[in-house]
Amino acid sequence: MGTPKDKVKFNVGGRIFETTATTLAIAGENSLFRAMLDENWNVHSDSAMTEYFIDRDPDYFAVLLNLLRTGELYIPPKIDKHLLYREAEYYGILDHVRLAKWGPFDGNRAQLAQPIMNWSAANGTLAYTIRASPRGWCCLAQGSVVRVYDWMLEEHPIIHIAHHKVRDICWVDDKHIVISSDKRLANGGMRLFNASTGESRCKFQVTDKSSGLAPFSTASTLDFGSDYKLFSSCENGDEHHGIGNWDLVTGKLINFHCSPPHLSLKKASRLQWLPGTNCLMAFYLDCAKVDIILFDFRDNTMVRLLTEKHDRPCDRTIKDAIVIEETSSICALRWNGALGFMDLRSTARGVNWRNTEDPFASPYFPKLAYHEGQLFSSFNNRISVHSGSDWLRTSQLRHSDFGAIHDYSIGGNRLFSLQSTGNIINVWETPRPPII
Repeated sequence: MGTPKDKVKFNVGGRIFETTATTLAIAGENSLFRAMLDENWNVHSDSAMTEYFIDRDPDYFAVLLNLLRTGELYIPPKIDKHLLYREAEYYGILDHVRLAKWGPFDGNRAQLAQPIMNWSAANGTLAYTIRASPRGWCCLAQGSVVRVYDWMLEEHPIIHIAHHKVRDICWVDDKHIVISSDKRLANGGMRLFNASTGESRCKFQVTDKSSGLAPFSTASTLDFGSDYKLFSSCENGDEHHGIGNWDLVTGKLINFHCSPPHLSLKKASRLQWLPGTNCLMAFYLDCAKVDIILFDFRDNTMVRLLTEKHDRPCDRTIKDAIVIEETSSICALRWNGALGFMDLRSTARGVNWRNTEDPFASPYFPKLAYHEGQLFSSFNNRISVHSGSDWLRTSQLRHSDFGAIHDYSIGGNRLFSLQSTGNIINVWETPRPPII
């Protein structure tokens, strides 16, 4: 029950609403209501309630006010959900809508939502890379363009990379992405963009020989680390490969770790920043061998964790690897879908393999992901979810209508999977448990 001093009255589009400052405070620091609770609005005045006018649709306001009151989101049939999301964005409570609609992403309870499919393959070019943002947006690379979809799955302006092929995309926060392309770095081959508007914010600087850092020409695989540091697998002017490290704020190159010639490393297939150890894992895959390297930029050292030559059947080749810091282990994924684990602290023991997929199947684009204590592995048209201390397969995400999965990414309580047939993005979400 609100006290008289706690009551607030609104006139929204000609319709009167009464609520309490306590209810409005639930909206949070970044909401429109937070400003209205400021002492200048005299909400706690001893005088009669002041009526505040908001020139918005009252039907949508009623749904959102009820969300603040109860924590539950009920959308009547007459309410357009996309317009409701826009109203929630206006009031600054879109996060509350997200939390009411979905719980934390759980692969064992995930359900297929409406796919993104109203886009075409430009000049016959398929999309092979998709990245999810921390707030449930996604972006995908399609030849020389990057398409961006917001939380409402609506497309934003396309980002064009001037006829140069996109190599990788990396979200650095909720609003910005970094794109690398086969364009030379000196000419903007790696840039920071506003994901919402497509505006180019800065290009990352190359260095000259006087700086002591090796100059290089192109960038490919990306990852974002702590303290606003960006990492990219690069090729320098002598066609030697290594890892560049940039300051995201200034755009300046901090360090370049050039791979020793005897390692014969090409561009990395995956980079993974490890915040617990302040190191970067790089996974290298080429036609001759697989390497897993750990880079420490603090003292410019590297440790070779695993090397495996391809003197074995194709289905036994490692196609992806990730570090699971919580268990101090490395997980590797073979071409046939088999999982293997190696102790990060004692790699001399090698990889302990176990078969989890059909060894006679024709695999496509195997890939690993880790999210909130669950391990994900893709194989053909399905994504397996592995849980528990033994990483047993506990469920599968599968949609047989749209072909094999080129790529997938998890972020913002969603999993986005990019299908090979027809350029389809399947969206998986976890319903929020009912409030009892």
